[in-house]
Amino acid sequence: MIANVLVMIRKRSRTVIGAALLGCCFMTPQPALAADCAGNPNALGTSRTLVVDPMEHPRIGTMQYPETLPLADHEVVLTFDDGPLPKYSNQVLAILASQCVKATFFTIGSQARFNPDGVRKLIAAGHTVGTHSQNHPLTMNKMPLEKVRQEVDDGIASTLAALNGDKSKLAPFFRIPGLMRAEVPEAYLASQGIQVWSADFPADDWRHVSPQRVYDLAIQRIEAKRKGIRLLHDIQPRTVAALPRILATLKERGYRIVHVVPATADRPATPTEPQQWFMHPPTETVATTRWPRIPNFVFTATRTLPAPVFADLDWRDADILDHAQRARIGVAVRTLWPQPQLAQLAAASTLPVPAAGVFRVPEALDLTLLATRSTASRRLAAPAAGAPRAQAISARQVKHPKQAAHQVPAAADGRGRGAPLQVAPPTASNASVHVAKRVPRAEASAASKRVPD
Repeated sequence: MIANVLVMIRKRSRTVIGAALLGCCFMTPQPALAADCAGNPNALGTSRTLVVDPMEHPRIGTMQYPETLPLADHEVVLTFDDGPLPKYSNQVLAILASQCVKATFFTIGSQARFNPDGVRKLIAAGHTVGTHSQNHPLTMNKMPLEKVRQEVDDGIASTLAALNGDKSKLAPFFRIPGLMRAEVPEAYLASQGIQVWSADFPADDWRHVSPQRVYDLAIQRIEAKRKGIRLLHDIQPRTVAALPRILATLKERGYRIVHVVPATADRPATPTEPQQWFMHPPTETVATTRWPRIPNFVFTATRTLPAPVFADLDWRDADILDHAQRARIGVAVRTLWPQPQLAQLAAASTLPVPAAGVFRVPEALDLTLLATRSTASRRLAAPAAGAPRAQAISARQVKHPKQAAHQVPAAADGRGRGAPLQVAPPTASNASVHVAKRVPRAEASAASKRVPD
């Protein structure tokens, strides 16, 4: 009897454990491994599922923010914007399904309204669906709060309408159109518990480039960073043409695809370290990376201090003085700084008036002598015919410089080419400056013969 009871308990325990494991399988999305990909054993597949909490990390993507998803080396997250557009979105879904790859789609509300079946196809294929505004405005960085709220809320409402109002199927992920980030939309999205997604590297597939160019940029940029969030668009024909080669190259070079889903009450976030949310995390030797995070304190009671009155700011207030005396605190005394005296500022030293003799010119330096010397220098520069006379004057000047200064030179040819200058004797009214006047030629020739010793 006891043995039968034990057997029944074991059977019930196994049943309960199996049901629990099955429930866990249904609650947590399982990655589509390459080995399980039907019809393509060499598929790229999805290596793992990453569960993130939008409240803990509200903004990700190193193109604009410091943090990104906590990915390991050679791990990539694929994202697609602007859909659904049946002509090209269905082809993108088929390519991803052939490789068993899971991605994240950011839908536009107006597109979801006109193509609700395209949104439901994304959910049925196991992809994550976020939102990308209602009308894809490229001016969200300049919009006021009301316009931002309308674009965000209408985009969510249109996508939920395509999902029959099932909020559990819509992820709280949002990508700002054109990556036009600003404080107003970021603050509003954070207040709604919505995570803002930027990217780590685009492929420029929204530009008018060839599929080959899209492929080249996609591979070059991912090789430069070796991990991160890939930005693509499922409404572009060039993306459809380049996507198969991109996935095949990722497979050849050892890259792995990670599927991202939001955390819920039944699905906790994947345990991570703070430094894993950086593209290039700091080393373990840096102390700040290992320092515990400061908790958020909640004050149980707050008391507001009264506003100060004007009397509290006056040091001469009687209450302040009384308190200072009782507390034996020295009362501040106003210091009387020395003030400059006006009499001291007015006093200034004056120079004496210069005497009249300072401006007198000595007789030896008479202006007439300067004119005479200039005439003598011109006579000395005469042609060779008057060279002996010029040499005699020069020798006499060297021997008796003072006498030569008063010497009146004769003409170079001995006959005189004009009336020489004669120095007038000084008068009482003109003691310092002598005026030279012209004399007749006969007197000038006689004066030229009278040379002082």
